[in-house]
Amino acid sequence: MVIDFHTHIFPDKIAAKTIESLGAVAGVNAATDGTLNGLLDSMQKSGVKKSVIMPVCTKAEQFDSINTFAKKINDTYKGKVISFGGIHPNCENPKEKLKYIKSLDIPGIKIHPDYQKVMIDDIRFMRIIEYANELGLIILTHAGVDIGLPEPVHCPPDKMRKVLDTLKPEKMVLAHLGGWKQWEEVYEYLAGEKVYLDTAFMVGVSVNHKKDMTLLSADNQNVNGFSENRAKYTEYIEQNLLLKILKKHGADKILFATDSPWSNATVGIKYIRNLSISEEEKKQILGKNAVRLLKL
Repeated sequence: MVIDFHTHIFPDKIAAKTIESLGAVAGVNAATDGTLNGLLDSMQKSGVKKSVIMPVCTKAEQFDSINTFAKKINDTYKGKVISFGGIHPNCENPKEKLKYIKSLDIPGIKIHPDYQKVMIDDIRFMRIIEYANELGLIILTHAGVDIGLPEPVHCPPDKMRKVLDTLKPEKMVLAHLGGWKQWEEVYEYLAGEKVYLDTAFMVGVSVNHKKDMTLLSADNQNVNGFSENRAKYTEYIEQNLLLKILKKHGADKILFATDSPWSNATVGIKYIRNLSISEEEKKQILGKNAVRLLKL
C-alpha cells in the first residue's frame, strides 16, 4: 500500500488563483488543480491508497477554521484521506489548542517555520513540539529552504538537531528529507537520529522558470540552460546523495511524500521503486513506515 504522507489542498473557490500565484513565485507547474477532487484523481491514477493533508496556519486566527475542516475531511473520507491539524506559534494557550486537536481525533500537526516566520528553536515552537509530544501527536515541519520564500531559512538542520536533542520528540517528521537543498547538512546533523524524513518536493517536479535551473541536480542541468531534450520532470537532489543519507539514516525512518500538488505522484513512486535498495526498504518507504506511524 502506497501512502503519500505530505500533500496540500486548497478550497475550491480559491484553488486556481492560489496554484497560479504560488506556482509563479516558485517557478513550478502544479501536478493537480490543488483541490481535494484533484488529489483524489491523482491518487487513483498513481496508485496511492492513502494521502495525508498538511494544512498551514499562516495566521493564529485560522486555527479554528483549519482544524474544523481537518475534522470534516477525516470524518468524511474515513482514512482514505487523512488531514493533520494546524497551529500557529502565536496561538494563545498552545497546550489547550493541542488538546483540542487531540480531542478531534486528528493524528498530528503541521508547522511551517518559514511561512510562520519563527525559528524552529524559538521557545514558541519548542513548547508546541513538547506539548504535542506529550499528547502523542505526530509533528511534521517544513525543513530547509522554501523555494517560494526569501531567506533566512527558519528550520535548518543544525537548529533542528538542537530541538531533537533537547525535546526528544517520539513522532517528529522533517519534510523534504530533513532540509530542502541543505542535504549535506542533513547528512551531518540529522541522518541517523530518531526522526522521520519525508521525500516531498524532491522528484517529479515540473519546472517552468529559468531561475530554478540553479536549484536542479547536476543530472538535470544543461550548459545552455533549458534543453529541449530535458526530461519533463526534474530531480532536485543527486541520487547518490539521497542514497548516502538513506544508508546512514535507515529506510525504516523515511516516508514517501510528494508535496502534492507540487510534484507528480506517479513519477515519485517510480523513482523510489527504481532505487538501488532492497525490495523491503522500498516497501518501508512507500507505505509500511507510514502505516506504523499513523497506527493504521
